[in-house]
Amino acid sequence: MSTRVLGLVKASHPEPAAAVTVVTGLLAAGVGHRPAGIAAVVATVLASQLATGWANDALDADRDVAVGRTDKPIPAGVVGRRTVARAAAVAALATPLLALATTPAAAVWITVALVSALLYDWPLKSTPVSVLPYAVSFGALPAFIVLALPGAPAPPVWLVAAGACLGAGAHFANVLPDLDDDARTGVRGLPHRIGPAASRAAAAGLLLAATGILVFGPPGPPSGVGLVAVLVAVVVPPLGWYGGRAASRAGRRPVAAFRAVMLVALIDVVLLVTSGRVV
Repeated sequence: MSTRVLGLVKASHPEPAAAVTVVTGLLAAGVGHRPAGIAAVVATVLASQLATGWANDALDADRDVAVGRTDKPIPAGVVGRRTVARAAAVAALATPLLALATTPAAAVWITVALVSALLYDWPLKSTPVSVLPYAVSFGALPAFIVLALPGAPAPPVWLVAAGACLGAGAHFANVLPDLDDDARTGVRGLPHRIGPAASRAAAAGLLLAATGILVFGPPGPPSGVGLVAVLVAVVVPPLGWYGGRAASRAGRRPVAAFRAVMLVALIDVVLLVTSGRVV
């Protein structure tokens, strides 16, 4: 594999892209998609994740150079900014086209999710409503998965609300490692304005809300597994914050907070898939 291709892979933010794509595949299986449907959903979401990640790195290239982010491929000279921007455009155009292999309604929802994510990259990242695109995109994602199933009813409100809470919590968690670098380059989204302590509390609260909605939102009594998931959502995020602070003190870029978020997300999806109460 060439150095440029490896640079493109790294510029796509591969860890969150892979995590969201895998979670999407699991949820698609859980709502009853056949293998071809799962493949179409996964391909669409992967394209949207690549578009968002590449657009983010292309737009942030000057900022990343200013703060010495040599861990990123564009500032490191591994891949050119124009190449990454072109890849983002191709992936963005491919997203709704791939979605049309499912249903028109699903294609509309994934397009909403993609446009919202791209609006976060620019211009909403540095505004007090920086959390809004995360809430919209993550709320639209389960709606896309459900509506991609031919003949499926409208997605339940509780499912969309849980996705929105999970996305909003992910925003606060993801920004925490970059608060200092962002401050040096003039980025002032909502987490920057309320500070790290309030952002940690917001992330933990939103993740707990997402899990609670998934446990208590569907009809019928909550399962024992669901109640355990609520407990995990209470305990895991604070451990992630602690790991992130320890990494910062050691001079490493903390990723524990993000991984804590994805662990809670994965637990939530497993909870959905095993409950059989999505649609």
